[in-house]
Amino acid sequence: MLVRGLIYLGLLFGAYISIKTIARKVVDSQNSGHAVGKSDDIMVKDPSCNVYFPKREGIHLRDHDGQDLYFCSEECKNKFIENS
Repeated sequence: MLVRGLIYLGLLFGAYISIKTIARKVVDSQNSGHAVGKSDDIMVKDPSCNVYFPKREGIHLRDHDGQDLYFCSEECKNKFIENS
C-alpha cells in the first residue's frame, strides 16, 4: 500500500514538472517575437568615463550629429558636454 502511494506520488510529481516545462516553453515562444525588454539589456559604453552599464539605466543624450549617447551619470554627461 505504501509503495503504491509512493509510485502515484512520483507520477504526479513527474506530470507536474512536465506541465510546468511545457508551459514555460509556450510562454517563451510567445514572447520571443517581441522586443519587450530586449533593448534594455544591451550594455553600452559611457563616452566620457569609458564604463559599461545597462542601456536602460543610462542618461540619454542626442548629440549634434544625431547620435544617441548614454552616460552612466549626470556628472559624466555634463563633463562630456563641457568638453565638446
